[in-house]
Amino acid sequence: MDFQWRQSVETPEQQQEAALLGEKLNISPILSGILLRRGIDTAAAAKRFFHPQLADLHNPFLMKDMDIAVDRINDAMGRKEKILVYGDYDVDGCTAVALVYRFLLQYYSNIDYYIPSRYDEGYGVSKKGIDKAKEEGVKLIIILDCGIKAIEEIAYAKELGIDFIVCDHHVPDEQLPPAVAILDPKVEGDPYPFKELCGCGVGFKLMQGWAKNNGIPFSRLAELLDLCAVSIAADLVEVTDENRILAFHGLRRLNQNPCIGLKAIIDICGLSNRDISMSDIIFKIGPRINASGRMDNGIETVQLLVERDFAKALKEARHINEYNEQRKDIDKQMTEEANEIVARLEKQDPHSSIVLYDENWKKGVVGIVASRVSELFVRPTVVLTRDGEFAVGSARSVTGFDVYSAIKHCRDLLTSFGGHTYAVGLSLRWDDIKDFKAKFQEYVEAHILPEQTQPFLDIDAEIDFGDITKKLHNDLRRFAPYGPGNEKPVFCTKHVYDYGTSKVVGREQEHIKLELVDSKSSNVMNGIAFGQSASARYIKSKRAFDIAYTIEDNVFKRQEVQLQIVDIKPAETA
Repeated sequence: MDFQWRQSVETPEQQQEAALLGEKLNISPILSGILLRRGIDTAAAAKRFFHPQLADLHNPFLMKDMDIAVDRINDAMGRKEKILVYGDYDVDGCTAVALVYRFLLQYYSNIDYYIPSRYDEGYGVSKKGIDKAKEEGVKLIIILDCGIKAIEEIAYAKELGIDFIVCDHHVPDEQLPPAVAILDPKVEGDPYPFKELCGCGVGFKLMQGWAKNNGIPFSRLAELLDLCAVSIAADLVEVTDENRILAFHGLRRLNQNPCIGLKAIIDICGLSNRDISMSDIIFKIGPRINASGRMDNGIETVQLLVERDFAKALKEARHINEYNEQRKDIDKQMTEEANEIVARLEKQDPHSSIVLYDENWKKGVVGIVASRVSELFVRPTVVLTRDGEFAVGSARSVTGFDVYSAIKHCRDLLTSFGGHTYAVGLSLRWDDIKDFKAKFQEYVEAHILPEQTQPFLDIDAEIDFGDITKKLHNDLRRFAPYGPGNEKPVFCTKHVYDYGTSKVVGREQEHIKLELVDSKSSNVMNGIAFGQSASARYIKSKRAFDIAYTIEDNVFKRQEVQLQIVDIKPAETA
């Protein structure tokens, strides 16, 4: 991808401020400058950033309806009512269900869990699920990572004598469902100070409130933070404020003492005996947890995450891994088909948005394909497949563009939709796709900025290889965990040269293993450029080039640095 590099120019005053902050923190001005640009402008704020404390989590009772929700759970337990923990079939929903179910099960036995089938019931609350709950005598359903738009379904449940507690993080409509309590920081007027919790995070807050109300030590709940970390990473919510605290301590738990189910997945992923990061969750753990819901039914994932026997968990993890292998094959085929369609359309009549549909595409994979297409072509993208008379699918966005608002603009053509700024699920009548496509394109054309359809790469700092010391490397580790709102810092070094030993590697010779020197130091730096073998000839020509990269631990020698090259450009001539 031909990135345009963006780098903010610091004024002398900003440089001085960075130097002063760096002195107070005993870190390089390079890193203190990055902190300042991320809004961390005091030593106290930096201390909270580098050392997130569970004690700094917000009071759960600041969330609207939290007291009502806790009281309803207490009433259900007091009356020995059956409670059902119900969730979405993705990573966020499954981890949320596992967390709430496992925590409550320690104190109450008349409880069960439920994940709807993506293929039989679709997204969110289903009447089939409610009818099953009624048959089994359920009186209270705690729904996680969905439900905020299930007005008809929750009204139906109410008629049957079933109460709902909604724990969601998606954007609500003006009308809310008739639930006993609605926990969603995005509800208008909710005073909760942090709006970007994931579904599992909202479930965690409910359990925090319930534990606090019942005198249960927080340490018992903290044992489940590994599930929060997995959810925060996989759902790509902001890793700031409360999410940073939950992710920081959840990652520690994941690395030191994960639950049996996650330990089995870690083994299957080949991540044992190494530090697991947020990117490991995004690219290895998360897809496997998601695969069950995408290919069959997410209930298998919850079964794994609540399993107490490691031998059984390992067997279940292997089964889910098979789903993931199937998913990858289908994903690859669908993405190739989608890219071919877009490339053909671009030649005919390029637009600022992309809407693709094929009645043979698999419903569980359209979200992944939409993500890949939007990333490759840098356009808001909708990918749809057929489900009877309807088209169902997912929308994904580009940085800075609110695709939820674009989808909402087309609501008169939709049978349902829900999501947030960068990702939306939707359904409409199959015959209305062309009208939807035109209306969606019209909105995007009117609201998207030209720079939002350009692949920009934000450079945090320009440095020389001599700046990459062991201390800088160790200090940089403290910036983790990374994610939206706290991206991994990207550096650039200009006028670097091949040391003479760089080579193309990989099964299909698609990567470059680099050994580089720059023009200002004698340091030889190791690097890896994934998928950039097209630059190999230029690199071996002994001409200067510029690189943008992140600084990583060497997988095999943790104390050594490896540069992960994001982009390579011929050096600009003076």
